[in-house]
Amino acid sequence: MTIFTIDETDNITAFANAEQAAAASTTPFDLFTNQQELAELITPWPADRLLAIYNSLPGVKPLKSLKDAKTAASKIWERVEKLGQMVAPEPVAAKPETAPAKAKAAQKATGGAKSAKGAPAKGKSGKKATPAKAAPKAKKAAKAPDAGPREGSKMAQVIEMLHRAKGATISEIMDRMQWQRHTVRGFMAGALKKAGYAVESFKPEGGERSYRLPK
Repeated sequence: MTIFTIDETDNITAFANAEQAAAASTTPFDLFTNQQELAELITPWPADRLLAIYNSLPGVKPLKSLKDAKTAASKIWERVEKLGQMVAPEPVAAKPETAPAKAKAAQKATGGAKSAKGAPAKGKSGKKATPAKAAPKAKKAAKAPDAGPREGSKMAQVIEMLHRAKGATISEIMDRMQWQRHTVRGFMAGALKKAGYAVESFKPEGGERSYRLPK
């Protein structure tokens, strides 16, 4: 599923999946996957911002005004949907071979090896065979968070809330940071994850979606 993000400077970018979107941004962003989600996201935004977003899209004829948020969502989606079609789809995992197929392949390879062994050499080589290179070392585990965010920054404020025993609800973060719900979710999946923080997401029975950082 294609993921679309709108960053703090109103740039819209398409990604093949949420992981790519999170890895590509270090600042908060809003996200949507279809026209309905886009409409819900931009409804509270001022008209001049919606007009600026639309007029900044490639290939559009600049407008002087937009009737309402619903109209803006329809026009913006018409353009960005084409942008999403240019994003490469996620690769499909190859199906594992069945046991009979593996055995047949192994038998074929063995027969080929025997034939090659009995064949006469087609010329001499003056170079000695070199030993195979050692396999590359496995990638290191995910990096630990850096020394810490700048004091007083948005990230520092959110992290302070997440270190509380019960963490922080999405509404508490929205009120404290003056963010939209989509922005909070994008920040958790994007900036914090990329910075190396393992954010825990949970929903208490009868409660609201909350986040916290393990101590």
